Amino acid sequence: MKDFQSWGRYFNYRHEIRRMGWRFSAPAMLADLPASFLPVGLGRSYGDSCLNDGGILLDMTPLNHFLAFDRENGLLRCEAGVSLEEILKIIVPHGWFLSVTPGTKFVTVGGAIANDVHGKNHGHAGTFGMHVTRFELLRSDGTRLLCSPTENADWFRATIGGLGLTGVILWAEFKLKKIESPFIDEEIIKFRNLDEFFEIARESEAGYEHTVSWIDCFAHGDSLGKGVFLRGNNTAAPTTYSYQPPKPQRLAVPFTAPNFALNNYTMRAFNVLYYEKNLRKIVRGTVHYEPFFYPLDAIGQWNRIYGNRGFMQYQCIVPYDDGFRAIRAIIHKIATSGLTPFLNVLKTFGDKKSPGMLSFPRKGVTLAIDFPNQGQATLDLLTEIDRMVLDSGGIAGYPAKDSRMSAEFFKAFFPQWEAFMEFIDPKISSSFWRRVTGNSE
Repeated sequence: MKDFQSWGRYFNYRHEIRRMGWRFSAPAMLADLPASFLPVGLGRSYGDSCLNDGGILLDMTPLNHFLAFDRENGLLRCEAGVSLEEILKIIVPHGWFLSVTPGTKFVTVGGAIANDVHGKNHGHAGTFGMHVTRFELLRSDGTRLLCSPTENADWFRATIGGLGLTGVILWAEFKLKKIESPFIDEEIIKFRNLDEFFEIARESEAGYEHTVSWIDCFAHGDSLGKGVFLRGNNTAAPTTYSYQPPKPQRLAVPFTAPNFALNNYTMRAFNVLYYEKNLRKIVRGTVHYEPFFYPLDAIGQWNRIYGNRGFMQYQCIVPYDDGFRAIRAIIHKIATSGLTPFLNVLKTFGDKKSPGMLSFPRKGVTLAIDFPNQGQATLDLLTEIDRMVLDSGGIAGYPAKDSRMSAEFFKAFFPQWEAFMEFIDPKISSSFWRRVTGNSE
């Protein structure tokens, strides 16, 4: 048994680690595994959805082969353990990109499907699962299901966003997006408060595919929700351009920071500097896709800055057709809580409906905030916000990020959980699922 942590470093659980073998020998391997096991990729989930305390973690990264690439039509088929990083190395030189990408490229295809990840372009492209055309699902009893929107469609819906609980994804096929170059025309806009954020967000809907904002969660009063809006579109290649592969990661956090490093004083200073780093209200430029989509990937082991107690990311979606009352109240609650939020992301989701039964994104405004773990005070604040989100008709507890939501709130936010139970493989379990359903088995 070995200690294994998710990216949030909030949990430190003991697991037996086994590595997936060759794809064609997988049925025999699963038959030999005792309950309970959980297929995992690169472990970038923040909470316990990639943990199985006291059980087996089945490392899927050996399934890392490319199977087919249709360069004319932008269709890629690969095994589930292939990372988005490896995919980008293959497809970008041929003028293709991921239709949807999360904020890190260190995610496997299986993980992207199991969490139905979203990115900066939800209003235009929806979630990753919306671009999956088919995959093969292996159950622990040896059953192999080819799943698509028209074949074994129920299993298709259950597995997208299904947290790896329905079986092992062996390979997947998905559609790519055509690009002219790996560059993005971006605009960085400072906004004074939440009203100005929504004004810019509305204006950006038609003309910009990718949008996201950072906000200062210490600001309140007339400055409540002030921040920096980032928007961009893929652009044609500069005339002198020749493709160069991305440079390898160079910076890394060399050790775990002391727990006192992130406090109200250091974080207030960070927020001021981040907001004021651009002297002009609007800054325009052309950048490579790496810093635009994956800014934190340039820093290895950045999760160490939160200290040995780790961090919790809280993400919710609330309506914005209520006069922005819910999101104002939530940001005000955080700004006056006395706690120390670090990374604060605000963006809008469109009305693209994912095929996944347990998929998180839906129309509204979403707030994602990283809180250094300060014990009971952090837990109490997040429970208060859960109630505010529920009362607004919104949703909280993105399973890829959550580490503390109660079973009561999970069942209220995800009422489809009971229907999903029918698709869970009897040998597969996770710490997350046992926690949010109140099932210790």
